[in-house]
Amino acid sequence: MALISAFLEILQRPNIGDVMSELMVFMTPIWVAVVVGILVGWAWKPKWAKLNVDFLDSKWETNKSLMVFPQFASSIPSLSSLKQQLPTWISDFALDKEENSTVPSDSCLDYSSSKLENEKSSVVNEDDLKHLHNLVEEKDNGPAWIQMMDKSTSGMSYQAWRRDPETGPPQYRSRTIYEDATPEMLRDFFWDDEFRLKWDDMLIHAETLEECPTTGTMVVQWVRKFPFFCSDREYIIGRRIWESGRTYYCITKGVPCSSVPRRSKPRRVDLYYSSWCIRAAESKRDGRLTACEVILFHHEDMGIPREIAKLGIRQGMWGAVKKIDPGLRAYQKHRATGAPLSRSAFMAQINTKFNVDSLEKALESTSSTSEIEPVVSADKPSGRGFPKMLVFGGAIALACTLDRGLLTKAVIFGVARRFAKMGKSL
Repeated sequence: MALISAFLEILQRPNIGDVMSELMVFMTPIWVAVVVGILVGWAWKPKWAKLNVDFLDSKWETNKSLMVFPQFASSIPSLSSLKQQLPTWISDFALDKEENSTVPSDSCLDYSSSKLENEKSSVVNEDDLKHLHNLVEEKDNGPAWIQMMDKSTSGMSYQAWRRDPETGPPQYRSRTIYEDATPEMLRDFFWDDEFRLKWDDMLIHAETLEECPTTGTMVVQWVRKFPFFCSDREYIIGRRIWESGRTYYCITKGVPCSSVPRRSKPRRVDLYYSSWCIRAAESKRDGRLTACEVILFHHEDMGIPREIAKLGIRQGMWGAVKKIDPGLRAYQKHRATGAPLSRSAFMAQINTKFNVDSLEKALESTSSTSEIEPVVSADKPSGRGFPKMLVFGGAIALACTLDRGLLTKAVIFGVARRFAKMGKSL
């Protein structure tokens, strides 16, 4: 009652300035107590709490909805997604590797022949190519895309859309035009894991597990670093490139690899899908074909409430995406020096050729083109009757305490930025 009476007394101040200043003084110790409580609770959480979280995680994995894209799973990214693009603190990986020394350096060599063939046949195949082609041509018969962003810099322009399937995580589509770039350069740039370690500030480990010198198919292991309240994440990614003329269909998705056992840390992300189409495009400067278009489709299971993820991505997507362009320009300069190709960039040049007209004739054209709807400026995540601060604060507290789920950089820093803005408005 004392708090209520004090609050009412503040509201009776003669002018709004006095009310706001008194409210800030009134709320400061409460927020300090909340933050201290969260940090102390996270640092001193008992072992039984972690056991309960592991039980919940295993139950979550068992009941996870089937993914909408042909599994794989790349979404994302992070933003990665986009999230394909997130922070790096490299120090902890060595510790994880020492504590979990069961990962072989030359993986997938100890398979039985039948298991090896089964896994290879499910890595990336023509069904994945057909699916990506349908996505590019908007003939996948999925929900309508909702436009959420349209921005540009001097070297690139970027548009993004989102849609929400009935099951699975939100899906994202983006169209980026890079000036003064060729399809071949962008193909190699996104495939070059060795160089990605220099510009992707979240990727801390990349290793090739398998490769096929005939088709160019690769299976790679990525480990991404996340902020202190989240575990690192491990991805086992199958990838392959198809070529029609100078148009490249690049498919990456999560695949099984039994030679790399699961570990508690880093936590493996299974539901991951990130594929793109690269082709020449007209420059917005002079209309000549000196630019390059990349149409990306991304989704992954972030393990956090859908509305919180959508909020964070909407707030942090552009900040993550615009960092790709400096990486591309650095890669162009690197290649201009005549430096030898990395192994992954060399594999990017082994493509399966196909005729896109023949593919379109083989596909059943029964689905209508998805309608792209403009985003409504008042698009807000549903609060379902709860105060915003309570919902968002609870979500962050849960993430810090339970340490579960994949949070892309866009989500993490987008939510943090939103909190900062809300704090300033108090």
